[in-house]
Amino acid sequence: MTDTRAERDEAERALAERLRQESGGPVAFDRLLATGDHDELAEVLTAPGQPLWARELAAFRLGLVGDRRAFESLVLLLNHRDPPRCASAAHALARLGDPRTARAAAALATNELRVAYALHPVRLLAALRAPESVPALITTLERRLRPHDPYRRVALACVEGLGALGDARARRVLNEALAHPALAEAAVHALARIPQQQPK
Repeated sequence: MTDTRAERDEAERALAERLRQESGGPVAFDRLLATGDHDELAEVLTAPGQPLWARELAAFRLGLVGDRRAFESLVLLLNHRDPPRCASAAHALARLGDPRTARAAAALATNELRVAYALHPVRLLAALRAPESVPALITTLERRLRPHDPYRRVALACVEGLGALGDARARRVLNEALAHPALAEAAVHALARIPQQQPK
């Protein structure tokens, strides 16, 4: 996945501001933010006693440069209860280029025990456009169409993601989503992006 320099700079700036406040001290934070030594960053991920902010910063920076030593840490952060950590992990994973990423995101998105934290895995699947993306988004959306399901943001992200992917396999579940007022408008737009079947 590619992005503009401005998008990358904005993601790094937002992360840096949040983690600088968490770190409680500028010296260690500034060193970790400034270092160009990938081995030093990777060591933070495995050394005992490292604070969460340091592990997140190291994993994020390694992810952006495609260093796959960040993979496990980023997947853990993708499933974190704190949405900003999930968002930064998804941003880095989308750029990491690790073939395991889509499978991990699909497992998180379809895990009903962790559905409250599925929003960013769902969005990541749509961004990756991997073979695992459409089946996982369909499965997750099907479950969200149950009566009184509270995870509407996850359902909406699935609808939008399936529309972006434009895969005909999603047509059935998107048609079912039309019956849900909170999803209907997005489902109409998503269905419009799926190529029409050609008559035989």
